[in-house]
Amino acid sequence: MARTQTPPDECPQCWQHAHDRSIHRRLRPREDCGPCVDHMVNGCPNRVPKKKSSWW
Repeated sequence: MARTQTPPDECPQCWQHAHDRSIHRRLRPREDCGPCVDHMVNGCPNRVPKKKSSWW
């Protein structure tokens, strides 16, 4: 069974879709999940952006 609490710095939707198989079970073979595709294309609105790394 998947954890019910989303870890810190993780998007709740991404976490749930990655760890709860029942969400994608209703999809046909080779059918994409709309919310997952939206996150891949537009990014995750719930994720904190990373700091820009600089080596100097």
